[in-house]
Parts: sequence; C-alpha cells; structure tokens
Amino acid sequence: MKIYKYGERCNISGKKIRELREKRQLTQEQLAAKMQVEGISLQQKSISRIEDGSRVVADYELKMFAKIFQVSLDFLVEEDEAE
Repeated sequence: MKIYKYGERCNISGKKIRELREKRQLTQEQLAAKMQVEGISLQQKSISRIEDGSRVVADYELKMFAKIFQVSLDFLVEEDEAE
C-alpha cells in the first residue's frame, strides 16, 4: 500500500491530537489505554507516530479520538490558518 504524504506529514490531525492530549494532561500511554478500552488497539509508539505525522490515522481511529476528546471530526481535520 502506498502511503501518501500531505506536505511532510501522513496526517493533518496529529498536531491537534497532541494539543488535546497535552491540554488534558494525558501521557501517550494513557491515551493509548483509553483507545484500547474503546476497542482500538494502539500502543504508545503509534500515538507518538500519529502526533509527529509519520503515521496515517485510520477513519475509525479518528472517530474514537474525537469521542475521547469530545470534539468533532471536523475539528480534528481542519487545518490551521498558519499552515
């Protein structure tokens, strides 16, 4: 499977996921555990790669991040004006 990049990143949601995680004072391990409780098998390393843009985020993962952080999917995929 070919992985496409947008600019230098494989996703546009990683930065917002990091910001939301840090705002809620969660570690990557804690976020991975929350995802696992919801039935999404992610490890800390996967969270790290999502946040730094080196991993594609599956649609079902994105939906669960939105649920955990109580934000819309649109919020996670909106680009910042500065980018």
